[in-house]
Amino acid sequence: MADYYKTLGVSKGAGADEIKKAYRKLALQYHPDRNKDDKAAEEKFKQISEAYAVLSDDDKKKQYDAFGDSQFHKQYSQEDIFRSTDFGSVFQEFDMSGMEGIFGRIFGGGGMGPGGPQAGRPGQRRAVKGQDVEYPLQIGFAEAFGGGERQVSFQLQDGTRRDLKVRIPKGAKDGSRLRISGMGAPSPYGGPAGDLSVILEVVPHPYFVRDGDDLLTTVPLKISEALLGVSREVETMDGFKKVKIPAGVKPGTKVRLKGLGFPVMGREARGDLYVVVELSLPTQLTPSQKTAVSALQEVDL
Repeated sequence: MADYYKTLGVSKGAGADEIKKAYRKLALQYHPDRNKDDKAAEEKFKQISEAYAVLSDDDKKKQYDAFGDSQFHKQYSQEDIFRSTDFGSVFQEFDMSGMEGIFGRIFGGGGMGPGGPQAGRPGQRRAVKGQDVEYPLQIGFAEAFGGGERQVSFQLQDGTRRDLKVRIPKGAKDGSRLRISGMGAPSPYGGPAGDLSVILEVVPHPYFVRDGDDLLTTVPLKISEALLGVSREVETMDGFKKVKIPAGVKPGTKVRLKGLGFPVMGREARGDLYVVVELSLPTQLTPSQKTAVSALQEVDL
């Protein structure tokens, strides 16, 4: 896994100027014009350029800091990472035709290098994708559990209106991104439109806490129920289920109900539901309760 901050040798709190300065120093060291036919230097140059493309962009940097390297790369392709990055101001003293070659290899000839959308032969304009767009969508806990469809409507910066149905998969997680191709901003260079990323915000449930694909809920027990055991009706996402609590159970004990958790997104499987035992103690005792507790003390309970 990459650590872009370590790659550039800067701290996580580094500002834009410090990031650019660090990249420029490394880029001058590993630049292809100064390291002819050196594959190791070229690979290092690619790594630091990718790190700079992310950390120099406020939105990408926030996503990287929030989700980490692994999740970030699930959401951003390499083309997404380099799109709209301005390398020109860093490499003003170099022949940009050489830069086009190395970035062409990164993108498979996609033309997303420092020359921008018009790099290449004079007068030639490449078909570059439009900007990707993010749209936050709040959904209910039950909606994330069972999936479904939602109608969304939003307006782009140029006034273009987007109206579409979004399919929410079963088991959707808070922060999940649903990428919809071609529903982002139009390309100003004649290329395809960017993509739409619908970011799901799942409303918390009043009784259940989600832990991955498992669910947790609590059941309060009286002292007598904890000592003697009890059967209780517990709410699940599938309706009420009877749970047998064993005698002598300790607070914090988890009783597992297999297969009653959340659906695993993209699979025909479900997590488990864990019923967490809590002890419910009265704040005040009646005279008869005090007598009963005193009797327990006499028999060492």
